[in-house]
Amino acid sequence: MQVIAKREFAGSWEYVIDDALFTAPSHPKWSGAAAIDRAGKLVGIGSLYIQQAVPGDEQIDGNMIVPIDLLKPIINELLTYGRPNKPPRPWLGMTTAEADDKLVIAGLAKGGPAQLAGVEPGDIVVGVDGEPVVGLAALFRAVWALGDAGTVIPLVLNRDGRAVTVQIASAARDDFLKKPRRH
Repeated sequence: MQVIAKREFAGSWEYVIDDALFTAPSHPKWSGAAAIDRAGKLVGIGSLYIQQAVPGDEQIDGNMIVPIDLLKPIINELLTYGRPNKPPRPWLGMTTAEADDKLVIAGLAKGGPAQLAGVEPGDIVVGVDGEPVVGLAALFRAVWALGDAGTVIPLVLNRDGRAVTVQIASAARDDFLKKPRRH
């Protein structure tokens, strides 16, 4: 495999990596695999298969790699706490997709903050806190800029051609994840 791109990647499930690596050819079981450079140095951890590894009209299948440099500053926290030891970002519980230059709500976490606030699949996100947003990364950064988990996030949505404003009481994503059973 070879690196074919290094660019921002915004995941529809509320995360952004500024300088993700993209490799080709794609491999369907790449998640968790080591990405090693020619000198034998670990440069990243395989994350997912992606159909648009390089922006543009041509579909180029590849894999997205999380650069190891993102893990170095937090590795001790991950080993100790299982997560970075800082206040969690606000999480809305929305799966948002970019389609035809729009941010469409493709799904909602059952019982999650957005569902409880009345967001519906098919809604189009127009703005956050009175400011317009274009693109997934801009949406997530605008939400995160408002504060930590628990912050109320005002969203402007387009629903069936009309503007709808919702106030979402954000949460910590970790509070909604299934926890391991401990003896």
